Amino acid sequence: MANTQGMLQPQIFESLQQKIDEDTAVRDSLREIVQTLEKQDRATQAILSRAHSSSSAELSNVVSAAEESVTKHEVDSIQKLSKAASKYPYYKYNGMWTRQVQDASFSILFTGYLGGFNDATSTSSSSGSGKLLTIDQVGAIMGVPVNLKTTDSFHLTIEEYLQSLISLIDELSRLARNCVTQGDYTMPVAIASFIKNVHAGFQILNLKNDALRKRSDGVKYRVKEVEDVVYDLSLRGLVQK
Repeated sequence: MANTQGMLQPQIFESLQQKIDEDTAVRDSLREIVQTLEKQDRATQAILSRAHSSSSAELSNVVSAAEESVTKHEVDSIQKLSKAASKYPYYKYNGMWTRQVQDASFSILFTGYLGGFNDATSTSSSSGSGKLLTIDQVGAIMGVPVNLKTTDSFHLTIEEYLQSLISLIDELSRLARNCVTQGDYTMPVAIASFIKNVHAGFQILNLKNDALRKRSDGVKYRVKEVEDVVYDLSLRGLVQK
């Protein structure tokens, strides 16, 4: 009788290969949805980029087109991703989509700031342009929960929201300069006030995420950039003191 002690059973590796194949299938299905979302968000951001070369009168058309792109395309992909991803442990696969969700959140925040998504705001004081959509409002637009603590399902995290908010600040700093070339001297003043308020908010936070903390440190430089724009406009008498 042959001595089988110390011999490995091939079934062990066959079982492991089966699990690997199952994991690969899950990743492939999620990746397909994520790639669609990424493509759709690039289209939305291409629309939003026109804000940098549009007059105040033309801006409403940009906002309407961006809002439509989000609600008719991106939200559908986010819903599909939420349904598919919620079948599995959230933090096992969330690295596959977190950047794309941040980008989608940024598109929503930027559109909201420019005057879109008024239906998502609950008070008249927060409607119109110059508003900051909250994490709950962004989650409501996406149709997903936010900051889940007890349920292992797809959701919008605080870190993703804050990362997208920093991206918004970067974009508004650029917009402030470009508004001047379009002859709009009011927008930079409004942007300066908005960025200062957001910067003050970030100073309250005790951030544990290293990458997020490093990015948030850069907000103070965006504040200075926009302040310089407003200062130059003030010297030329182009804004009211």
